[in-house]
Amino acid sequence: MKIFGIAASLHAGSFINKLLEATGRELPRGVCLECWRGLGAVPPYALGPVPEQVAGLLRKVGECDAVLLTAPEHSLLPAELGHALRWMATGGRLAGKRVAVMSASVRACGAMWAQAELFKELTGAGAVVMGSELVLSPTCPHFDDQGRLTAPYLRDQVREIVGQLCPVPLAVQPVFSAQLVLTGRSA
Repeated sequence: MKIFGIAASLHAGSFINKLLEATGRELPRGVCLECWRGLGAVPPYALGPVPEQVAGLLRKVGECDAVLLTAPEHSLLPAELGHALRWMATGGRLAGKRVAVMSASVRACGAMWAQAELFKELTGAGAVVMGSELVLSPTCPHFDDQGRLTAPYLRDQVREIVGQLCPVPLAVQPVFSAQLVLTGRSA
């Protein structure tokens, strides 16, 4: 199974970029997460030919089994994310697609508001949406030197969300492994 991951931040060191990468280290066997880094290059939606940078995004969405978005640490979504969502919604590319949204915020209300905006956009595009809010305090280290989440309860929350995207039969014990691919430009 292939999950296509988009961090809705243009800041390379943000919580949500780290969270998306950490998710790639909490996957069940047979699941691959490809983290896309091209958000900053997505132009506004317009009729006419699809720009090259958007064609790659649309191809990745079409090739994946599910999409994972990590929402920003604040309630405002970057304009580039709105552009990407509009491009992905065209032609029904998100219709029926399983999409999970994770929010990482220093305040729970910021995560909740960002998630609500994304749920509205994704549901309007026909996606099957699920997700969770994680509160990460900036005063605590949440990631180790290898980029894994340090708190077991956070790892459990991430695994639960991934499990919603790719349910595993109850008789099968998941084996978690690192299967992370980074694509696109670094923002």
